[in-house]
Amino acid sequence: MTESLLELKAVGKSFRSADGSARAVLENVDFTLHEGETVALLGQSGSGKSTLLRIMAGLLPADSGQVLYRDQPLYGPARGISMVFQSFALFPWLTVQQNVELGLEARGMPVEERAKRAEAAIELIGLSSFESALPRELSGGMRQRVGIARALVMEPEVLLMDEAFSALDVLTGERLRDDILELWENGNIPTKAILVVSHNIEEAVVMADRVLIFASDPGRVRCELSIKLPRPRDVDSPEVKMLIDDVYALMTAVAPRQGRVAGEPARLRLSDRLPEADVIRMEGVLELLQDAPFNGKADLPQMVEESDLTDEELLPIASALALLGLAQLAQGDIAITPLGARYVAGDKQLRHEIFGQQVLAQIPLAAHIRHSLEQEPSGELPEEPFLKLLRESMDSKEAERVLKVAIEWGRYGEVFEYNYNTGIIHLPEGEEEEPNE
Repeated sequence: MTESLLELKAVGKSFRSADGSARAVLENVDFTLHEGETVALLGQSGSGKSTLLRIMAGLLPADSGQVLYRDQPLYGPARGISMVFQSFALFPWLTVQQNVELGLEARGMPVEERAKRAEAAIELIGLSSFESALPRELSGGMRQRVGIARALVMEPEVLLMDEAFSALDVLTGERLRDDILELWENGNIPTKAILVVSHNIEEAVVMADRVLIFASDPGRVRCELSIKLPRPRDVDSPEVKMLIDDVYALMTAVAPRQGRVAGEPARLRLSDRLPEADVIRMEGVLELLQDAPFNGKADLPQMVEESDLTDEELLPIASALALLGLAQLAQGDIAITPLGARYVAGDKQLRHEIFGQQVLAQIPLAAHIRHSLEQEPSGELPEEPFLKLLRESMDSKEAERVLKVAIEWGRYGEVFEYNYNTGIIHLPEGEEEEPNE
């Protein structure tokens, strides 16, 4: 058994909601990062992955449980752990050399030694001759290389990467990812283990020895997939394609909820998050699914290629279609339902009607908004009470996002209307005088 570098035991983390109550972001997270392995962490936006990474880096304290680095409690940033952020996080007024030297300077390293170390890291990451450049003079890929060099110059045993390639175009991201793996596997850096938070399923399968699927509300490890294939891995090989399918299946599987009968369709609660999916893209995926070559059923990785959507974009759309009963998700495949086929074949008015019926039937937040409006003589209400309700279980930013999605879906289904200038939600025109008894 390889040696344990980082270990989390029943780690929990909460933040205060707007009403002052504690909101659990992470709960009972158990995880061990071993020497010699690369691990990828996948999950929905807002599931707490980045919070977990910051706890592992010693940048945030855990509220409960233990975080151990080499069997010793971690109470703050450790010399052996470095982190690469999604945003390049460079100081714009400092040169490449100065940005890379920052951590060494904070440690009190002598000027000559830190300059020598920084130059070596800059050369290693492929940025020689750019030492004097400012961040604004660099491309996105080059700026992220500076961020990686700044992490590697600390000679970390553990390298944590938070969506490190997501801000880059596909080819630049792939090239940078491959360069990091090559440096690590050839022993050109002292790093003994890498943990990558990602939205890209193909990236996770190509890089990782283990893929962890993170659940939301609160965040926790839901399942794990071990990958034994040697690297480098060919994304077009049958073995890698099968693993990608397996991860899609795990990502789209509905986590069991207490009190729900096995096999029963998932049903949302009033304050559950809604997937980030706009109606136009949902319709586009449905139409693509219905037509050749799919003819009603598609492999999700294939759908990513055909739709030009990323995993981060397609998975919420697929989840939204499943929530609304317009599609079904199973084993990494998406299939149109009879209702979805009727929707695609319908004219604009029929689509509005079907969408509205499903929003009221399947989205408790939208149904609650509609019912509340029907109880008001004026047929209108400000958005604030609904935001307040959502803030009891999520932060303000996420509450605004979820309400925005509910409003968009409700408007398209002609369930209610919304005034973007005043923030007032109201019944559709002509219904104000006809409240339900």
